Amino acid sequence: MALSKINADKPHLWKADVAASVDQFNQWFMRFAPEAFRSTRIKTTEHVKAALLATRDLRALDATTLRANPGALPTLRMCTAPPLAVDRLVGLSSASKSLIGSMEEGKLAARMKAELLEENLGKVCAVLSKLLDRDIFPWLDAKKDPTDHERDRASTIVADRLCSAVANPIVRNAQEQRQLALLGDWLDKRGYRKLSHPAGEPLTHMEAGTYSFRMNLAVGKSVKINIPIDVVIQPKTPRKNRLPVLVEAKSAGDFANTNKRRKEEATKIHQLQATFGKEVCFILFLCGYFGSDYLGYEAAEGIDWVWEHRIEDMAKLGL
Repeated sequence: MALSKINADKPHLWKADVAASVDQFNQWFMRFAPEAFRSTRIKTTEHVKAALLATRDLRALDATTLRANPGALPTLRMCTAPPLAVDRLVGLSSASKSLIGSMEEGKLAARMKAELLEENLGKVCAVLSKLLDRDIFPWLDAKKDPTDHERDRASTIVADRLCSAVANPIVRNAQEQRQLALLGDWLDKRGYRKLSHPAGEPLTHMEAGTYSFRMNLAVGKSVKINIPIDVVIQPKTPRKNRLPVLVEAKSAGDFANTNKRRKEEATKIHQLQATFGKEVCFILFLCGYFGSDYLGYEAAEGIDWVWEHRIEDMAKLGL
C-alpha cells in the first residue's frame, strides 16, 4: 500500500515552508559559506602556484609544458584579461573542444595523433600568451624572476578568480555534506546503522534498520545504467515490497537554478519506477530556494519531499 503524501498534496502549506526554508539556507550561508569558500581558496592557491612553477612563472607557456601539465589549463584560463571561459577559449583558439574538455579534467585526448595534439596545444598557448594579464604578473614585462611576494600575490588573485567561477558548486557541495550528516545523525538517534549494501545484491535484500550514503542503483530493462542516490534507508520494519526509502538531498541558493534543474528528479523517478515498480519510495530532502513553481512541478510528477526545517517528517516514511 502506498504511503500517504507528506507535503506534495498540501499546497496551502507551501508558501510558509518556502519562506522558512529560504531563511534556514540564508542563516547557514552567512555562518558557514565564507569558511567553505576560504578553505577551498587556500587549496586552489596551491594549485595556482604549482601551475606557475610548471610554466616557469608563465615564461614557458608552450605546447611542451602544456602537454606535460594538462591540468594547469583551468588556472591558465584565469591568468588572462579578461579571464576566459572554456567555450571562449575554444572559439578564440579554434582548438579541439574535446581536447580542451579533457585538459579541464587534467588529461590529454587519448586518441589524438601527436602532430595534431602539438598543433592544438600551440593554438591554445598562442591565445593564452597574447591575453596574459600583465598587471598581475609584472615580472613578464620587467623580464625578470618574480619575487616570492609577487608570486604569492598573483596566485591569490588567480585563485580568487577560479573560486568565483565555481562558487556555487563549492557552496552546494558544503551544504550537501551538511545535509547528509544531518540525516545520518537523525537516523543514528533512531537506532539505525550505517552499512554499505554489497554491490550486485538485490536492493530488496538490504538489511533492516540500516542506511547507506551515495549508492549507485542499476536502472533500465534492456540497457542498464547506474544512477546515484544520496541516502538509501531500509526501515526497521521493511515495507511489503522490501524496497528501501530513497532520498535525494537538495539545496539551492536561488530560485532560478532550481527551476532549471527540476526535470532531473522527474527523470530519476521515472527510471526508478520503470525498474522497481510504481510503489518505489523516492523522496526529496529540501533546504533553500525551492519555490511553488518547482514544488508544483515535482508534485505533478508524483514526487514528495521533506523539508530540512521539519526533518521529523522523515518518521512519516515508516522510519
